[in-house]
Amino acid sequence: MTTAAFVALACAFIIGLGAIGACIGIGIMGGKYLEASARQPELMNVLQTKMFLLAGLIDAAFLIGVGIAMLFAFASPFGA
Repeated sequence: MTTAAFVALACAFIIGLGAIGACIGIGIMGGKYLEASARQPELMNVLQTKMFLLAGLIDAAFLIGVGIAMLFAFASPFGA
């Protein structure tokens, strides 16, 4: 396999595994939010604010991975 093929494969892994991790993380967090708000409904607004903040941070980590994969794919720092 050529270097370009390995770069394409690495980009696919970076984006794919990052997406899987972000989806699982946000899914678990959403489930825990629903459990916590069912137990203590008076804390729902506070928990919702924290949940959306964490969802943004999880999504930002995934998008940083996408940006790095696009750097590898289009800028080709390895000379592929």
